[in-house]
Order: sequence, then C-alpha cells, then structure tokens
Amino acid sequence: MRMMDDLTNANWVKSSHSGGNGGDCVELAALSGSRIAVRDSKRPYGPVLRFTTAEWNAFRTSLKDGDLTA
Repeated sequence: MRMMDDLTNANWVKSSHSGGNGGDCVELAALSGSRIAVRDSKRPYGPVLRFTTAEWNAFRTSLKDGDLTA
C-alpha cells in the first residue's frame, strides 16, 4: 500500500494560464519521486490529483496539440 504524500508544506504555484479574475485556477506542486500534484485553488483542502512527470507532460502536450477538447 502506498502512503499518501504529506502536502502540508507543499509549495503550490498557480498556473500561468489561470487568469487573475478569481475564476478557474489550477495550482501545481512538485512532489518527491518526480511527481506533480494538481488542485483547484478555490478548494485548497479538496481533492488533489497526482501525476508522474511523464503523465503530466503527456497531458500538457495533448492540450497544446488540441487532442483534448471540451
């Protein structure tokens, strides 16, 4: 069983693509083992998604390439 990360002292950084209007904001934090944590800045105590660096980079590439659409 894998232990959950202690996010108490995580250094959360707001995405550069999140507007300053208080709307939809995504925050990222670097975790040990070359992993990334992602959360909604409006819900800092809500759910946190965790990705390996490779998974996060593949997701970002898919967004940039237009492979993921709403």
